Amino acid sequence: NLMVIRLLLDNPYIKRIVGFANQAFDLFAPRLYAYYAKTMDDLCNWNPKLERHYPRSVFACCAWNLAKSVWTFIHTDHLNLAFGWCAVTALGKFDPRKGGHLIIWDLKLVIEFPPGSTIFLCSAILRHSNIPVRPGESRFSFTQWTAGGLFRWTDFGFRSAGSFEKEVGKQAAEEANTARWREGVSLLPRLSDLCCWAI
Repeated sequence: NLMVIRLLLDNPYIKRIVGFANQAFDLFAPRLYAYYAKTMDDLCNWNPKLERHYPRSVFACCAWNLAKSVWTFIHTDHLNLAFGWCAVTALGKFDPRKGGHLIIWDLKLVIEFPPGSTIFLCSAILRHSNIPVRPGESRFSFTQWTAGGLFRWTDFGFRSAGSFEKEVGKQAAEEANTARWREGVSLLPRLSDLCCWAI
């Protein structure tokens, strides 16, 4: 498995996808991107043994779904950062008008999701799935994300939420979590941030 993982990590086409997703994240959500970047830098400075899977990525985790035809049931990725984004890239050879659609259930959206497309979504709180492609077609995916626990660990001074609560008390820990949520939501882009692009 390590040899296959190394081949995927070193693949120049995957590296381009990583670079594209990283730059798109910075472009569309610069405040949220900066939080991800700072957290990864802080973690790697705290423990120099940690190794980023891709040096150009602010995401801590990635997964390659390489079955012949990848599709998922309705789900949330509840361990991801609640206000955070994950980057999902569709790969393979299929007709996106006939299958492979991404469904975001809470927003009542069915989205054509062609091979080579990348989407960012709050996968921890939005229920999502995708539909199969037609027989004879192939669909793979590459996903990048960061677990919410890594942000908590870093924000709480490189210790668990339990250790933080023991030190500061339950009420102070709850207040800290509420403040983290408010600050996190404030990092998300607003429609007004995107409207300036139309000029």
